[in-house]
Amino acid sequence: MLFDSHTHVNFKDFDADRDAVIQRCLDADIWMINVGTDVAYSKKAIEIAHAYQEGVYASIGIHPVRDEISNGVHPNDLDDADFSAIENMAGDEKVVAIGETGLDYFRIVGDEVRAKEKQKELFMKHVELAKKLQKPLIIHCRDAHDDLIEILVSCFKFHVSGPRGVMHFFTGTREDAQKYLDLGFHLSFSGVLTFTHDYDELVRWAPLGKIVVETDAPFVAPMPYRGKRNEPSYVKYAAQRIADIKGLSLEEVAMQTTQSARELFMV
Repeated sequence: MLFDSHTHVNFKDFDADRDAVIQRCLDADIWMINVGTDVAYSKKAIEIAHAYQEGVYASIGIHPVRDEISNGVHPNDLDDADFSAIENMAGDEKVVAIGETGLDYFRIVGDEVRAKEKQKELFMKHVELAKKLQKPLIIHCRDAHDDLIEILVSCFKFHVSGPRGVMHFFTGTREDAQKYLDLGFHLSFSGVLTFTHDYDELVRWAPLGKIVVETDAPFVAPMPYRGKRNEPSYVKYAAQRIADIKGLSLEEVAMQTTQSARELFMV
């Protein structure tokens, strides 16, 4: 069994064959979480999850930068109604996490200072919602680890119990990773491991019990599908690379990462 902790079968890329893609996974004993990046895609993730008794779940949230996803809509332009809609969906039984949320300073549009502050404000709303509902966070971070860690430390300093979450598509440093682990977060690795060795040492060092795997489909397909549409059934390639790097069997990595994901997301 494998568990794709972060995929987007709720995106339009899968409109033509969504059911077949999901069934392919379930037939192969692969479970998944479809992750929302705005209100519409969060609603779609929930709708999809309710079509399956088990194995397909939803996470809801607003991505820190949605330009490439939502026709140029930027978090600077969000109003309170957007997050209120997320709050109203968050209690659904199929919603197992809050996110995709976080900070992304790589693609800031317009006034840098204002954009960063708006991202921080939006992220903190997600964190407080997750804490309130005792649901884990799915966090996106790019070029913003120092600020993000500072926020997490302040938010969880006196919040000892309860789930933390996962650092999605983690590509930070070992020092960053240690800080997230110290806060109780998991690290998620993707198929990017199949075509670069940049993260081999990090994967080798990271405790297997704190690792989960993901595809981030439809993006970043692993070898041998690079350049094509990614899909959650390809999560096995990320798991195999982790096994190779750590000198373990695929079965051991699959078993541990699945157990970690199921415990984290309480499914």
